[in-house]
Amino acid sequence: MNLVSVLHERARRHPHRTALIDRKCGRDRTLTFSELSQRIESGAALLRDLGLRPGQTVMLFQPVSLELYEILLSALHAGIRVMLVDPSNGFQFVNACCRRLAPDALFGPRLVLGLSWVVSGLRRIPLKLSSNGWMPLAVNWQPTHQSSPMETVEADAPALITFTSGSTGVPKAAVRSHRFLLTQHRVLADSLSLIEGEVDLITLPVFVLANLASGLTSVLADTDLRRPGKANAPAILRQCQAHQVTRCSASPAFFEALLKESQPLPAFRKVFTGGAPVFPDLLTRLTEALPSAEISAVFGSTEAEPIAHLEACDYSDELLDLTAKGRGLCTGRIVDSLELAILQDHSGTPLASLSESEFAQRRLSSPEIGEIVVSGDHVLKGYLDGVGDEETKIHVGRCIWHRTGDIGCIEAESRLWLLGRGSAKLPDSPSSSNGPTEPLVYPFAIESALRLILPGHRTAALGWNGKRTLVCEHGLSAEEADLLNQRA
Repeated sequence: MNLVSVLHERARRHPHRTALIDRKCGRDRTLTFSELSQRIESGAALLRDLGLRPGQTVMLFQPVSLELYEILLSALHAGIRVMLVDPSNGFQFVNACCRRLAPDALFGPRLVLGLSWVVSGLRRIPLKLSSNGWMPLAVNWQPTHQSSPMETVEADAPALITFTSGSTGVPKAAVRSHRFLLTQHRVLADSLSLIEGEVDLITLPVFVLANLASGLTSVLADTDLRRPGKANAPAILRQCQAHQVTRCSASPAFFEALLKESQPLPAFRKVFTGGAPVFPDLLTRLTEALPSAEISAVFGSTEAEPIAHLEACDYSDELLDLTAKGRGLCTGRIVDSLELAILQDHSGTPLASLSESEFAQRRLSSPEIGEIVVSGDHVLKGYLDGVGDEETKIHVGRCIWHRTGDIGCIEAESRLWLLGRGSAKLPDSPSSSNGPTEPLVYPFAIESALRLILPGHRTAALGWNGKRTLVCEHGLSAEEADLLNQRA
């Protein structure tokens, strides 16, 4: 199998439909599905001509652009693994990732390739590919019209490898196989209501693969995607009007930035937001700005995307009242494609293997509060070489459960409530883990409540000198201070 086969099939079915749009140097650039398919085949041929073979690894340091998806899909077409590392994490992190998995090639713009002179992990990569012109000791990325047959790989062959910080300081490498990405596409297509022919403004790059597989047009937002909270609203509005964008998938920070502008939002018919906590006041403001749109929040993680899904219209006064009382943040109904369980909180303690009876004994009933674990076909079964598995995976018979690290509970109608990270429990919290836990021992539950009580003010709950301490952003009015004292 090869997941790129889905895209080639799209190119055969509607070759002239636009697949990708970006903006570079003041002009729009587009690729149809047919053009993208041809570039993928040509790119794969170039990679093979350069000596790269199936099972080898190419590291991408390319900003979100047409070139990013061209090289990514060319590599997968050729059976080559793609490794993504965020350079904003620092040179030490990049070097640590290269020690975990030594890339065979590095792809990126000349400015980034220049870092290889000072970053030892990059310097040792034997092949450098420049995405934007000639550079000494690098190959200019200029695929010819030569085509290359698609490589057939094992279903569980690694396709995409990303890195997160490990608790021990060693980066954890999340490995997504061809089978996994195809499964994730089907789940996302359902959760995000992907319908072919729609035009989606993209700020979350991972969703582009699902869009391409579903036949949508992806418009890569004309802004610095590393700083969604400072989105260029006028440029975004121009882009949406020019390309008749019908939907948007973006982080809460991106929508907050758009809502701060005096001009109206683009005429989105569907809005999906996630990648960070989505608070009810944001959903309310989006609903007011786009009264005819379908607005939803998606909850997930690197290892399991998505986990739960919430439509804005479902956030009732009852749910708001529970949040205001410290119950946490409602993330919506658990998706049907995975199983979710709440276990007694053993945060920080490895539970590598449990019998089915031991797992059942630790499993809590609704609405008890505990550790959120998930299992399913679109949940990662492990990390590269097992580094990180001990603290995040539980083997129960043939089933592997992923420990999200989050604390929560399941309420009526399979709604999942999030209380925060297990590691963030306040220092004077009860240590017992064999029964229901008080929600307000978790800072996130307190901060979620205060966001409703004190809209527009940032707050933080923390432990200080053995006491629970609440920190509020400067600028509370006398009325707000009185209200806060009443709720304390």
